[in-house]
Amino acid sequence: MDENLRPLSIVDEIIRDLRGRIVNYVDFGDFTVGRELQSHVVELKASRPFDSPKSFEEIMQDAVLRVSDFLEKTHGAHLLGLGMHPFMKLDEAKVWSHRDRQIYASLNKIFNLNQHGWLNIQSFQLNLSYSDEVSALKLYNALANILPYVPAISASSPIYESKIGEFVDNRLFFYEINQKEVPSIAGDIIPEYVNSFEEYKKITVERYSQDLMRMSAPRCIMHKEWLNSRGAVIRSDRKAIEIRVMDEQECIKSDVALSCFMRSLLRSFIRDEKTYLPNNILTEDFKAVIRDGLDAKVQHPRGDTARNVCRYFYKLAWESASSEEKEYLGIVGKRIDEGNLSNLILRDVAAKSKRKDFREAIQTVYSSMIKNLVENKVYT
Repeated sequence: MDENLRPLSIVDEIIRDLRGRIVNYVDFGDFTVGRELQSHVVELKASRPFDSPKSFEEIMQDAVLRVSDFLEKTHGAHLLGLGMHPFMKLDEAKVWSHRDRQIYASLNKIFNLNQHGWLNIQSFQLNLSYSDEVSALKLYNALANILPYVPAISASSPIYESKIGEFVDNRLFFYEINQKEVPSIAGDIIPEYVNSFEEYKKITVERYSQDLMRMSAPRCIMHKEWLNSRGAVIRSDRKAIEIRVMDEQECIKSDVALSCFMRSLLRSFIRDEKTYLPNNILTEDFKAVIRDGLDAKVQHPRGDTARNVCRYFYKLAWESASSEEKEYLGIVGKRIDEGNLSNLILRDVAAKSKRKDFREAIQTVYSSMIKNLVENKVYT
């Protein structure tokens, strides 16, 4: 984006400048720079699993600095994290129009990509490796019990189209409805419990492929594992479970903190074989959490609000965390006690709008997020 936070659909130009031609991604060794569906969104992805939280932070912060420096020098542009762009209108966005464009054209025929749930969302996608089917299923079923409450901590999308949304996590609200024409693709976002890979494929890939077939969908999107849009997806191609419910944060350090929280909490769940809640309760709690965040009223036995459930989760995570993970967990603890990023953004926009125009107040707060990303500084 430019100095005025105007989104710039220039990812193809950036990749061409980096690689010499337009491709899907550019390899920098430890990380890759790639395109997304939206031409104003660039993906920064690690080339291989991290050895430790510190290596996560070091490698991805190096990626941020190198790409940020290149953008500023060549295009006068900047990177911004968070779950949604605060100003962008749908007619300002463009869909990637180069390699694989036929996939997006096919999706557009069924879902209409001209909506926020496609064009104005960013997320921190965490991949958790598994060794075999048993370990994968344990991870997957434990995640179903954790994911409904995680957005209470990770929400960072309170504003879009220059207005305050009705949800604390507006990204997930739009994500829930962006494929409503074929509900089986996203399900209820919170994964159903499964007892085998075969069962998982039957209720996900096979089911939505059959639904797409009835709609005469193009073959390029049929039987695709990556089309599954639940909050956790088993990616057999890389033996990992991909988590999709966390909004992008303001800096790499905060993303690492969420990673440490999730990993240590899952360790506790799997080790102690916690009693799992019914799927309908988890789904209802998820809907409450994306609307009201930490203040959401929930049905969890460990707390009547999402904040209390997250405090319980934090205790479990701390007890299972390594010494290095504990160095980051304090960031999550502070978000639980003092508010997620959406809460902090709304707090500061409200304070600044008392002295200046509302749009100017938004721009001031979000401009500081650009600085936080480059400096790897947690917003408080």
